[in-house]
Amino acid sequence: MSVITVIKDIKQIHKEDIVFVKLGKFYYCYGKDAYIISYLFKYKLGLVENRVYSCGFPSQSLNKVLAMLENRKINYVIIDRRNNYQVEEKENYKNLNSYDKYYEMAKKEIGAKIRIQKISDYLLENTNKSNIRILLAEIEKMLKEYKFEKG
Repeated sequence: MSVITVIKDIKQIHKEDIVFVKLGKFYYCYGKDAYIISYLFKYKLGLVENRVYSCGFPSQSLNKVLAMLENRKINYVIIDRRNNYQVEEKENYKNLNSYDKYYEMAKKEIGAKIRIQKISDYLLENTNKSNIRILLAEIEKMLKEYKFEKG
């Protein structure tokens, strides 16, 4: 059974908790949880199976991550893959949980970054096309106009 399948099952129970999966000397989170962790810590997102985003960090960063989650009252659960995905630690702030609030903020920022990256990838992949200069000139023109309007 893949990690993503197991995480989907776990998220059915822990819908508003960040689920960390301990894999060796790293912790990983997936989907919405990855968005939140990437947003809060500027950790890089990676795309894994079935177009699900993941985010990971080394185990020595766990205390820093948990301190920030506790400070922001975001529920979390830590599970260990080696122990059949048993819960090792959890924090539940009940009605103070701000998981949804931080997910909405993360979704806006991460969504914009993903769109920008796709545009950048497209431009870089098509640098040898004859119309790339026209496209770049149009983008630059729009950016100048936007900057002028915003002051």
